[in-house]
Amino acid sequence: MLFTLGSLFALFEGYEKLRHPHAIESPAWAFGALLVAMALESWSLRTAIHEADKVRAGQSWWAFIRRSKSPELPVVRLEDAGALLGLGCALVGVSLAVVTRESRFDAVGSVAIGLLLGVIAVTLGIEMRSLLIGEAASQAEVAAIGAALIDGPAVRRLIHLRTLHLGPDELLVGAKVEFDPVLSLAEAAEAIDEAERRVRAMVPSARIIYLEPDCYRAGAPVERASAPDP
Repeated sequence: MLFTLGSLFALFEGYEKLRHPHAIESPAWAFGALLVAMALESWSLRTAIHEADKVRAGQSWWAFIRRSKSPELPVVRLEDAGALLGLGCALVGVSLAVVTRESRFDAVGSVAIGLLLGVIAVTLGIEMRSLLIGEAASQAEVAAIGAALIDGPAVRRLIHLRTLHLGPDELLVGAKVEFDPVLSLAEAAEAIDEAERRVRAMVPSARIIYLEPDCYRAGAPVERASAPDP
């Protein structure tokens, strides 16, 4: 909402300036405010990059924004980058307006800022939506969980597997597993406990695990460890 409203306001300002152009009254104040804002935003961006690098693990920035389970870091990173780009657009627009004495360049700068904020709003909306409504584990984590489940001698087959992030470092795992039918109730319970320990050893964020013993039925789809979790 913040970026969307900012985008609409900047577009409206640009539209009004195009319809009713007027010269910039205090260029010195405009340049001073923009330069101070750019310095402050650069410091904020530096801090955001420093914090994100602690958890980015060598990923590209785009991959980090798309895959991060901590929404506050991508939001701050995009906000700071967008603010610097927007201030750059404003600085270019004001500079051209002062040099050419054509105030419409200032209006074009406002429109560019509005479009930039709109792009950031759409990007954040798309990337954060899955975290708000529930996001599955990554394919690598799903594969690791599946492999851990079928690793024990008492497990015959992984029938079905679903995962859900409850938080950045908390994963819910639900699975249907076929165990050796000769197991007693106590042995099956021990096999389930052992399977949970294997999963947590492979994927520490899998804190809540529900395993349901089931029978494999011929013709039913089997979800293997390498299958992606939609």
